[in-house]
Amino acid sequence: MIEWATIQEEGLLAPTMAKDFPNLPVVKAEGLFYFGADGKKYLDFTSGIATENTGHRHPKVIKAIKDQVDHLVHGPIGIINYESITLLAKKLKAVLPEPLDCFFFGNSGAEAIEGAVKLARHVTKRPYIVSFLGGFHGRTMGALSLTTSKSKYRKNLPVGANMTYQLPYAQITETPEGFSHDEYWSAHVEEDFERLFNHQVSPDEVAAVILEPVLGEGGYVIPPKAWLQKIREICNQHGILLIFDEVQTGFGRTGDWFAANRFGVTPDIIAIAKGIASGLPLSATVASRALMEQWTIGSHSTTFGGNPVACAAACATLDVLREEGLVENAKILGDYALKKLIDLKEKHPVIGNVRGIGLMLGIEVIHPETRKPNGEGLMKILEKCLDKGVIFYLSGNKGEVIRMMPPLNVDKEHLDFGLALLDEAITEYELEYSGGE
Repeated sequence: MIEWATIQEEGLLAPTMAKDFPNLPVVKAEGLFYFGADGKKYLDFTSGIATENTGHRHPKVIKAIKDQVDHLVHGPIGIINYESITLLAKKLKAVLPEPLDCFFFGNSGAEAIEGAVKLARHVTKRPYIVSFLGGFHGRTMGALSLTTSKSKYRKNLPVGANMTYQLPYAQITETPEGFSHDEYWSAHVEEDFERLFNHQVSPDEVAAVILEPVLGEGGYVIPPKAWLQKIREICNQHGILLIFDEVQTGFGRTGDWFAANRFGVTPDIIAIAKGIASGLPLSATVASRALMEQWTIGSHSTTFGGNPVACAAACATLDVLREEGLVENAKILGDYALKKLIDLKEKHPVIGNVRGIGLMLGIEVIHPETRKPNGEGLMKILEKCLDKGVIFYLSGNKGEVIRMMPPLNVDKEHLDFGLALLDEAITEYELEYSGGE
């Protein structure tokens, strides 16, 4: 029996992996809940960081996993072929925007990004990649060269080898008064690219532009549609491939199958993971067959990617998302939750900006007087929420944004319950805050 109070003291798990909020010992998960080793039940508004979109241990997903284990546990694809990977490719093709219809399966979001960048460079024969400030694309060395959500991820690591460039991500809270978000940021990004191409890198040396259509770890920042459309236009103009990192935004999280659909912009390559298999490790780099056929056979490969069990879980996940209307539920309840959060903002001076698209909701915590980010206050609020039995997570450059990402099968009753506990936690924090002044 594990002694939870002392396990960290033994030093068996690397702190960089194991020390995060809330580091809660659990013995079981079911539906919308974790069951703690302390005997308490916790409402989960993290979904394993936007991974278990169908909720914990959905019966249809679990059955698919058990059935697959009875027949085949490991590939590797290429040495053998098997039904679950082919069936998954067909199911994914049906929900992805055209012409994204050819798949390289991996195990993680970072792997999908690595594959996307390798594919882009291989096909275009160009060396450079452009990403955006605040983006998170993974922590492996290639993906890390594109990640700028926090500088600590790059500390002591000479990433990039001068092969990447970064531009500002659209922040609608910074739109000057009197300007429309679409017009201002569309013109802004056009000027950013013009400056980049004039002073730092020729466009004919840029293989790809990569971005999250909604910033995830960077604070759940939602850009104007016209900004993304202008980037698509610039890429088309210069023969640059556009890569969408939909690792966190995919599989219904934003209220559509993929954020690309919500913004009306189709990338050339898309990286998907997280919600694909309800918690099993699986990802995919996706492009058109025309692009994928230019990738030399054997130049990129995998031992574990597209594992038969993970693919079976993914097939069941897609079926559940469709059959139970969870994508539509994310949009409807996401709009509902955003309105509730806007009401909370009016009530609480420590809440700054609130934003959301589908069940991807961000609540900024600020110092009421200075209006500056308040990561310390956020952690106190999250701890109070945990004590009350609901788990939220953090994001943002200063750790100042509460990240709310419940499973997509959440209902209004549990959504209201979780938000009521958040309201209570913020109220208690504000009383302590004002009393300490």
